[in-house]
Amino acid sequence: MNQHSQQLEKPPELERGTTERFSSKGFIVAAIGSAVGLGNMWKFPYITGENGGAAFFLVFIICLLLVGLPVLMAELTVGRGGRGSASGSLVRLSGKPFWGRFGFITIVGAFAILSFYSVVAGWTIHYAVLSFSGQLFHDADYAARFGEFIGGWWPVLWQAIVMLLTGFVVAKGIASGIERFNKILIPAMVVLLVVLMIRGVTLEGASEGVAFFLRPDFSSLTPQAFLIALGHAFFSLSLGMGTMLTYGAYVDRRQSLGAATFAIGLGDLLYALLAGLIIFPTTFAFGIAPDQGPGLLFVALPAAFDAMPLGSLFAGLFFVIVAIAAVTSAVSLLEVPVTYLIERKRWSRVKAATIVTISCLAVGFPSAVSVGGTLPGLEWQGKTFFDWVDFITSNIVLPVGGLVVTLFVGYAWKRAADEAGLTGWWLRIWLAALRYVAPILIVLIFLHSSGLLKL
Repeated sequence: MNQHSQQLEKPPELERGTTERFSSKGFIVAAIGSAVGLGNMWKFPYITGENGGAAFFLVFIICLLLVGLPVLMAELTVGRGGRGSASGSLVRLSGKPFWGRFGFITIVGAFAILSFYSVVAGWTIHYAVLSFSGQLFHDADYAARFGEFIGGWWPVLWQAIVMLLTGFVVAKGIASGIERFNKILIPAMVVLLVVLMIRGVTLEGASEGVAFFLRPDFSSLTPQAFLIALGHAFFSLSLGMGTMLTYGAYVDRRQSLGAATFAIGLGDLLYALLAGLIIFPTTFAFGIAPDQGPGLLFVALPAAFDAMPLGSLFAGLFFVIVAIAAVTSAVSLLEVPVTYLIERKRWSRVKAATIVTISCLAVGFPSAVSVGGTLPGLEWQGKTFFDWVDFITSNIVLPVGGLVVTLFVGYAWKRAADEAGLTGWWLRIWLAALRYVAPILIVLIFLHSSGLLKL
């Protein structure tokens, strides 16, 4: 066997590629479910509140177009072209293990993100139960109530519930599990969002909140706000963590990736818009400042719902929406390492989903008990175990993962245009964005989020 054939020889599992497939509509719904998570329902409102409202929202939209959609399409193109995991697809398309090692980083990143993401998802389910039962409003000191909750052992139980549900869905497969799950929950979430939006914008005094969110005041913008918007545009589409690349492996050849990319981006933007039209009118109507930081969801909003007629019902519906968004994203995160193990180890889907679920629970336990100080000693240099996992994955792994795919499609993979199905000006714009715009912006995201660039 000559040297050339040795270089291109791949393990048998990399020759096959996955045979499972989404339907066309099922893929788009599942991808929107992956993109619409806690980033839209939790992080986006509070960073928008902290950075001036409508002007920040507009910058976020621009960043979504400049970096989000081009990189999203690149990930989907690699996934469909390679028909495998985030690592296997890069190896299969390049014939070089070098690229696969970078893909493996995103697989580890997705696993690590899920280990703490499931903790916050569990919080949302807990708050939905508290809201519907009316127990959430027994004590008006919502900050103390939240601190008491995360400082106890209940988060461990709720995290386990989230992981077991997520593992069950993934174990059922692409069509019977992930697609069916998202086809039920995503439309239900849209209906609930519209109901709550109507309730929010019709509250007395809500118009001030609507204006804050939709009427730009560019004097409030700062260079730092631009970088935050840039980072969130990247994060909100689930880029750099292998989820979209993995979902792309299950996309039918007849599916237009350009149309799918546009639909996913539009869906992500729509959910962010609806979330803002729920949260800002509600908080302004009851005199609550929007710049509450991460506590906006679990501290400020319960106070607003408490002052609202039928507050328990609307609070319960709101936290159900957030929980749905969190779990649909958790499903996509779990699928990343599961696809890898099916590909590399030839495990059954059920075995891979079971082992990854149990492992993620074990790794996530320190996050569940560190954020509220339940167990001492899980803090270093002012950050808890939860904070460190969040910091490393969100600020280092995601930008690196996104940059690798961007450079691979923009420079290394010569058949990317054929797989993407773009021609003419659309192809030129996409390749220019991947080669010249997105890499620079992703590096800026990395430098800013890691603390190396301060403004």
